[in-house]
Amino acid sequence: MSIKQYVFSHLPGLALTIAVAVVALAIQIIEVDYFGQPWIEGLVLAILLGTAIHTIFGLNPAFNAGIQFASKTLLEIAIVMLGASISLSAIGDAGGMLVLSIAAVVALALGASYIIGRALGLPAKLAMLVACGNSICGNSAIVAAAPVIDAHSDDVAASIAFTAALGIFVVLLLPLSQIYFEMSDRQYGIVAGMTVYAVPQVLAATVSGGILATQIGTLVKLIRVLMLGPVIVLLGFTMGDRTRGRPSLGRMVPWFIVGFLGMMACRSLDLIPHVALKPVNEASTVLTIISMAGLGLTVNIRTVVHAGGRVLVAGILSLLVLAAISAAVLFVLSIH
Repeated sequence: MSIKQYVFSHLPGLALTIAVAVVALAIQIIEVDYFGQPWIEGLVLAILLGTAIHTIFGLNPAFNAGIQFASKTLLEIAIVMLGASISLSAIGDAGGMLVLSIAAVVALALGASYIIGRALGLPAKLAMLVACGNSICGNSAIVAAAPVIDAHSDDVAASIAFTAALGIFVVLLLPLSQIYFEMSDRQYGIVAGMTVYAVPQVLAATVSGGILATQIGTLVKLIRVLMLGPVIVLLGFTMGDRTRGRPSLGRMVPWFIVGFLGMMACRSLDLIPHVALKPVNEASTVLTIISMAGLGLTVNIRTVVHAGGRVLVAGILSLLVLAAISAAVLFVLSIH
């Protein structure tokens, strides 16, 4: 495919995502004008609008390439740029123990979610896909684990459907927990990073909690994503076909995580000019909102019906267990 063909194949979907993002931002501005504050942030509005469009009207395949580019590539670039706004001091004195705790949470949640799925009668491979999606990073973990354990395409579709639907509800409901339980921005960032399925959803869920919540939530979430590598290797030895060979490094450690950590290190070492910090942060915000619109446009709520009730119940129960484990971490580490 030539560069010209590539660009034209992506234009319809990219134009649609930008249009949805603009409408979301316009609604946020109206909210501020009338109420003095945005009751629903632009990030969340972009997801909701995109989901509503796809669910109600459906999407022509011509939009797919641009939407995928916006929801994946633009988001990955935005995440790398977000690293410039975070220094290592953001995780505070509990940093070292927090990293160990995140690894423990992933391990416990993975085991608990698998047991729940099996108890509800899900096949072993489907239960493991649901567990990976719930415990690590949603669709990315499911897609990475599926070929390793030789999962059936129907199981992959069912598990992805549950993460797509539940992820939206978590983004909408989680901010209420900060108010109800009177969590500090630091506490809320940790809980969001440990419970929300995907990186973009963490950004959407923490925006109402302030910049500290967003920074810590993103950092915690990306550490969770790093757990994907060891989990995939373990699955390859326990449930996979060893003749397939070792998973690629790119599958275990996505490039944008390396980029994010690199930018964070540069910020911590004061290697990024201070004059560049604000433009980089603003650009990251714009790209994130566009990617949120793209993410919403990939979600069709009606697909949850096809996923099956047991998968949805397994996902909900697993999510509640993950939330309980995350709350226990706050208590054990005495994070305020």
